[in-house]
Amino acid sequence: MKYFIASDIHGSAYYCEKMLEAYKEEKADKLILLGDILYHGPRNDLPEGYAPKKVIEMLNPLKDEIICVRGNCDAEVDQMVLNFPIMADYALLPVGKKTVFITHGHKFNKENLPAIKKGDILLHGHTHVPVCEEYENFTYINPGSVSIPKENSGHAYMTLEGNEFVWKTFKGGEYKRYSI
Repeated sequence: MKYFIASDIHGSAYYCEKMLEAYKEEKADKLILLGDILYHGPRNDLPEGYAPKKVIEMLNPLKDEIICVRGNCDAEVDQMVLNFPIMADYALLPVGKKTVFITHGHKFNKENLPAIKKGDILLHGHTHVPVCEEYENFTYINPGSVSIPKENSGHAYMTLEGNEFVWKTFKGGEYKRYSI
């Protein structure tokens, strides 16, 4: 199974469209969204092409393909217009003998670890910075942001196929691989 992993769309129809084009090109089986779907939040500038209603129109037809967790900018009113669940704080994805703990990052993160066992993966967005850091007991992975990248990173996403994570930008660049 191939997973397409993205975070922090923040209501950008422009970058949501780029994300969905990449999703189709990747021929992924599932789209994992790490939260902050429709609203840009008070600390961020409006992303290019800010149009939350268009984002809703683009994502709802894919409701059967989406696994989503709640971001700090997501609210119950967003769930009222999205046809796939977005309110869970986390999801678990078994990969071989390891578990990928999927969350947004504002509640569970490397400073506030969830209950994971040694060797598991903590996958979250929230920081808008792509990361792959190995620690003694876990690995922390972040795809970066679809619409508002930070720290000079690109508009990015990740794939997970088999046991390999691959970071990519919408400009076609692959910039990191990590095997678990």
